[in-house]
Amino acid sequence: MGLFSGKPSNKEKPMKAGIHPEYQVATVTCACGNTFVTRTTVGNLKLDICNECHPFFTGTQKIVDTEGRVDRFMKKYGQAKK
Repeated sequence: MGLFSGKPSNKEKPMKAGIHPEYQVATVTCACGNTFVTRTTVGNLKLDICNECHPFFTGTQKIVDTEGRVDRFMKKYGQAKK
């Protein structure tokens, strides 16, 4: 029974046969070289970023500066070097 109603909850209903995809063991590989094993319906995965290299989880930040914008900003608005 559901918590507040007299109707059965979704957990008590049996799953329909033949409509659910097969789960298979898959290896997830990140561009940083980190790999781990999980289960998925799509097979092996290749990621650009994972929890080992993402700045939110690592606490580090990479500044990608292809045109010298950061240097130009620091020269114009940055603190004077002593």
